[in-house]
Amino acid sequence: MPAIRWGILGTGNIAAQFARGLAELDDATLVAVGSRTPEAAAAFGQRFGAARAHGSYAALANDPDVDAIYVATPHPFHKDNTLLCLSAGKAVLCEKPFAINAGEAAEMIASARARGVFLMEAMWTRFLPHMVRLRELLAAGVIGEVRMLQADFGFRTGFDPRGRLFDPALGGGALLDVGIYPASLASMVFGAPERIAGMAHLGATGVDEQSAMIFGYAGGQLALLSQATRTNTPHEALLLGTAGRIRVHGSWWKAASMTLSLDGQPDERIDTPSVGNGYNYEAAEVGRCLRAGLAESATMPLDETLAIMRTLDEVRAQWGLRYPGE
Repeated sequence: MPAIRWGILGTGNIAAQFARGLAELDDATLVAVGSRTPEAAAAFGQRFGAARAHGSYAALANDPDVDAIYVATPHPFHKDNTLLCLSAGKAVLCEKPFAINAGEAAEMIASARARGVFLMEAMWTRFLPHMVRLRELLAAGVIGEVRMLQADFGFRTGFDPRGRLFDPALGGGALLDVGIYPASLASMVFGAPERIAGMAHLGATGVDEQSAMIFGYAGGQLALLSQATRTNTPHEALLLGTAGRIRVHGSWWKAASMTLSLDGQPDERIDTPSVGNGYNYEAAEVGRCLRAGLAESATMPLDETLAIMRTLDEVRAQWGLRYPGE
């Protein structure tokens, strides 16, 4: 297959990040962008060298020269945008969180499978070199049996009741914005939890401004996770095993190194350099799958994406947090 021809649906910051990452690949090219207005599409297209700028999402979805579309709109629009692209036969990389809830995610997955069209959640960090190396270390049993995971992702932003992070109608709150990262990491390490406990501070607009979760698994393993939009946190992940531990530091979700500590041995620093801004790795995975004739990625499979959304639904149910329209 020649270079994968990409379209980007949406023109916000995350769309720009993906466009920059895509430029790192020799076997992929950005050919089109779609926005709600011709002006926004034209400006984005000129900025990132897209040959065609479409003033509607439908026009992008039906562009015959596009192979795959990156859905970069806010969470509540992922389902409809993805279904639009899938119905046009386009492969879709949908920004995380995959949807607002598991019901929407299930509908998206069913549509892709019924059509035999590729679909993947854009959990970009899972494809970065340090995560690839982490999975190798765990699979080799380097730290023995992993018994506990600790991970956080929190930052402090100014309160803005009209802002995306605080608007319930846009799926605001820490859980879907950054909590998806530690939840996905726990899923990668342990799978789906059997027991879920959580607590949140719901702010003035009704969304979680900081929250914590404990997941319990069949073998007694535990994941202790936290996320915030009004509190800075260390951004570290610590995996504790029966023979040692691995600390992923310096923003664990995009880290370039980790520290391996084995019982009775000196610490070992493991460097995992990457190229580009990181978004190129998930785009490369889509290209690999399309060239292999695959309808989903084994690294970020759809069944796991659905299981993660079900876990987040249960967490929100415990908090009493529902979004408009649910």
